[in-house]
Amino acid sequence: MASVERRKDGKKITYRIRLSEGEHPDRPRVGLGAVSKKDARIAAVNISNLVNACNSGGAISAATQDWLTKIRPFVHKRLESLGLIEAIEDSTESYMVKSWCEKYIEMREKDGQTKADTIRKLKNVSNRLSLFFKNTPLESVTTLEAKNFRAFLSGKVKLSEATVRKHIAISRQFFNAAIEGKIINENPFHGQPVTVQANKTRFYFVTPEQAETVLEACPNAQWRLIFGLARFGGLRCPSEVLRLKWEDVDFANDRFVIHASKTEHHADGGIRTVPMFPELKLLFQDVFDEAREGTVYCITRYRNKEVNLRSQLTKIIKRAGLTPWPKLFQNLRSTRETELFKMTNGNIKAVCSWIGNSPAVAMQHYAQVTEADMEQAAKLTVLNKAENSIKTGGLIRGQTGAVTGKMGRNEPQEKKQDDRSKPLVCNELPQKEKAYESLRNAGFTSSMGRGRLHTRKA
Repeated sequence: MASVERRKDGKKITYRIRLSEGEHPDRPRVGLGAVSKKDARIAAVNISNLVNACNSGGAISAATQDWLTKIRPFVHKRLESLGLIEAIEDSTESYMVKSWCEKYIEMREKDGQTKADTIRKLKNVSNRLSLFFKNTPLESVTTLEAKNFRAFLSGKVKLSEATVRKHIAISRQFFNAAIEGKIINENPFHGQPVTVQANKTRFYFVTPEQAETVLEACPNAQWRLIFGLARFGGLRCPSEVLRLKWEDVDFANDRFVIHASKTEHHADGGIRTVPMFPELKLLFQDVFDEAREGTVYCITRYRNKEVNLRSQLTKIIKRAGLTPWPKLFQNLRSTRETELFKMTNGNIKAVCSWIGNSPAVAMQHYAQVTEADMEQAAKLTVLNKAENSIKTGGLIRGQTGAVTGKMGRNEPQEKKQDDRSKPLVCNELPQKEKAYESLRNAGFTSSMGRGRLHTRKA
C-alpha cells in the first residue's frame, strides 16, 4: 500500500504519497502540498484504490471518485501523468505564485487605468509573496500557509499592523483574480482582517508656531507653497499639490480647485473647491509673481519623479530646529482638518468637502484630540462647578474650606442658631470671591447678570 511521507522546509510542513514496489516498480511520489496528516492518510488510501482499480481493470469506488473531485489541480495532473486516471481536457494554465503575480501586474499595466503608485504597491507585495511562496504552485496555497505569510510579514519583515493589513488585502486581490480566471477555486486569504485601523500613536498636531518656523526655513517660495498647501490647505502631497494649475486658482473669489487622482473614480470626479485661507494668499502670490508668462503648473521645480519631497521636508524641518514628526505630510493634512472642525464649530459636511474625504475616514484617520482640547475641558469643568455652586446657593456665610453648600461640622451650635436668624445674602459673602478666584485661575473672568453667570476668555 502507498505510504505517507512528511517533509519539513523551514517552518513549512508538506506531505507526499509514495507508491509501494507492488504498486509501481519505480515507487513514484505524489506531492500533496501543505495538508493535514489526516488528509494525507486519506489520500494514500484513495491512491492505492486507484492503483488496484487500474491493475485489475475494475471500476473506481464511489468514495474514491468523490475524493478525486476535491483534490487540487496539481495532484490531479500528477495522477494523470502516472496513468492512474484519465486525463481531463483543461484549457486553464497552471501558475506558480510568482508567475501569476507578475502576469496580473502586467495585465494591470496594460489596462491604461491603473496608476503608477498602485503598480508600485502591487509589485512590492508580489515580491514578498514570491519570497515566501518560493516555487509554490498557485493552487497549492492553503489557508494555513496564508496565515503563516501574515505572521512572516509582522514577525520577520517587522511591518506595522496597518501595513500588514494592506499587504493581505493586495494578496487577496491577486488570488481573487485567479478565481475569476478559473485557475483556482477558493481564496486562501479569505477571512483575514484587512480593514486598516488608525494608529493613534502616530498622530501629531503641527502647531501654527511650528508651521511658521518651518516656512521660514523653506529654501524658496515654491517650497513654502508646497508646505502651506499641505498644512493650511489640507492637500494630499505630492499628488494634489503637483497637479494644481494656475487656471485652477481664483484670486478674485479667494478659492482654488483641486483635481484629486485618488478619488477621481468617485461621482464628483475627484474635483473639489477649497477656500483660499488667509495663510495661503501670500504664499500663492509670491509664487505667482515669480512665475513666467504661460506657466501652467503652480509648482514647477519639483515635478521630477526622482525628487523625494518627503526627504527634502525632513531636512527642512531639521534646519528649522525641530524634530521630524511621524507621517510628515499626512499629519499636516490631519492637523488642518482638526483645526477646521473647530473653526467651523463642527461643520463636518463643509470641512470634509474641502479636505476631500468622508466623515467616517475623517473621524477615524484624521481628526485629533489636542492638548489644547484637554486644557479647555479642564477650565470648563472648574467653571461649571463654580456656576452650579452659585446657582444652588452654595456660598454660605462663615463657611471655611471648599464651596460645598454644607455647614461646617465643627461650628458651635450657638453660632448655627444665630445664623438661622440672619438672612443669607450671597452678594455679601466673602466666599464668592474665592469662587471667582478659581475661575480666574482657570483662565476666565466672570460677571453676574440676571441670575446667570456669563464667561469670556481673559
